[in-house]
Amino acid sequence: MKNLKLKAARTMKDMSQEDLAKTVGVSRQTISSIEKGDYNPTINLCIAICRALDKTLDELFWD
Repeated sequence: MKNLKLKAARTMKDMSQEDLAKTVGVSRQTISSIEKGDYNPTINLCIAICRALDKTLDELFWD
């Protein structure tokens, strides 16, 4: 399932996929795959993404 919440939060922070990827230490392709729903990130990566975007796990990764 696509993660539109992640894409929206990233866009609201005016970050590109590349910007977010560099911030959390992964490739741009990883961020793209998460947003497309093709990759299930580890909990540590989820936490890093949440911190970078000032969001909670609930806000980005759970319904």
